[in-house]
Amino acid sequence: MTAKTNKATIDSDQFKEKTSNQLQSIEEAQLDMRVAYSNGYSGVIVSGLVWLVAGLVALYTSPQQAVWTLLIGGAFIHPIGILFNKVLGRSGAHASNNVLGRLALEGTIFMIMCLPLAYALTFQKVEWFFQGMLMIIGGRYLTFATLYGTRLYWGLGMGLGIAAYLLFSLNSSAPISILVGSAIELTFGLVMLIITLSKGTHREQSGF
Repeated sequence: MTAKTNKATIDSDQFKEKTSNQLQSIEEAQLDMRVAYSNGYSGVIVSGLVWLVAGLVALYTSPQQAVWTLLIGGAFIHPIGILFNKVLGRSGAHASNNVLGRLALEGTIFMIMCLPLAYALTFQKVEWFFQGMLMIIGGRYLTFATLYGTRLYWGLGMGLGIAAYLLFSLNSSAPISILVGSAIELTFGLVMLIITLSKGTHREQSGF
């Protein structure tokens, strides 16, 4: 009986040690992501700028042209974001063995898989495409809270989701829907990037 008890205690201690190491590994992975990508805020800013351009296209040409502006411009968000990070003195690339790298890729693939659904909305009402896209990217930003260990992404994700619902409920026009999304992203991204750069390493190590 004593031998079994001792074995159970050893197994429990080993499990706790393994769990502790895994948790530490996740925290280190989040730190690597924060340092490499400036907490992800540079990408949010680039995305906000793409939405801003799409909003201007919708305002001065047509919502249909804005749809393609957003889709094509969206493909350049990540590479431009990487260049932005390099300008800020960051690597713009996480470690190859980062356990969260796969989550980032999976989130991107899921978002791409949602694009045909959003585009299908244009056949019903073009405004719904932009409101649907706000909901989709808002959901993706929720995963950033885990990627970067930064809970403020919950606020950004929910903010975009709530905005999408309100814009839909109010039957808002395409330019308004696009510019509201742009304003939310740019405001969040710029404010948080300024805070990150001003606080430096401390903020990156702790997340916020």
